[in-house]
Amino acid sequence: MPVLRRPACDLHYEVTGEGPGLVFAHGLGGNHLSWWQQIPHFAPRYACVTFSHRGFGRSHEEPGGPGAAAFVDDLAALLDHLALADVRLVAQSMGGWTCLGYALRAPQRVRALVMASTFGSLADPELDALLLRRGLSHLAAGVLDPAVGPRMEREQPALRYLYQQIGALNDGLDRTAILGQLVALRTTTPAALAALTMPVLCLVGEEDGVIPPGTVAVLASRIPGARLVRIPETGHSIYFERASTFNRLLDEFLPR
Repeated sequence: MPVLRRPACDLHYEVTGEGPGLVFAHGLGGNHLSWWQQIPHFAPRYACVTFSHRGFGRSHEEPGGPGAAAFVDDLAALLDHLALADVRLVAQSMGGWTCLGYALRAPQRVRALVMASTFGSLADPELDALLLRRGLSHLAAGVLDPAVGPRMEREQPALRYLYQQIGALNDGLDRTAILGQLVALRTTTPAALAALTMPVLCLVGEEDGVIPPGTVAVLASRIPGARLVRIPETGHSIYFERASTFNRLLDEFLPR
């Protein structure tokens, strides 16, 4: 089991396949196993890197650790450890804080960025207005249902069950505390996003009950040349609920 020792944490990661680096950063309800429908698809062409954020899955954080404040540092250390100087980043929800933060820190090392169901660390008045209208209490309530959504619950109960089992590996995680940290880490300005030059793809489900679709549209509008795709009849977890669509969109977008 590959582990990278980090301050107050043993960071679990896996590398599958060979080729250009393709890194997946999971959301609040997941861990490294969340990408089970992506890794077999992309591993024949990419070195697929999955990891569990500190405190998630097998990446156990010591009490009093920095939590989400160390996510970007952890990713940077992992990519250095793997000697990956040329990467494509795929972020889901919470993973958007990690990947956007790294893309802003080391833009020369990021060939492409996918922001799925996330606005990351962006602080923007238009986005704030949408969030205030929607409210954030639903993000901490109901450990699984917000990310699963009623359509997956109704149409794909086996996937809903698997999502629950994967999320159960985050035993003892204080989701409310992590959410509070993520809110506090929303410090990226629109001006910072305007300086990004790598290709960016923003994805959102039209029935997303966690991240209002309009907020992802705001993110896309702040990044020069970013492409926004709204997936109909889909909730918060596009990669899980509509894997074939998600994988196809990445196939069409990712540079070799």
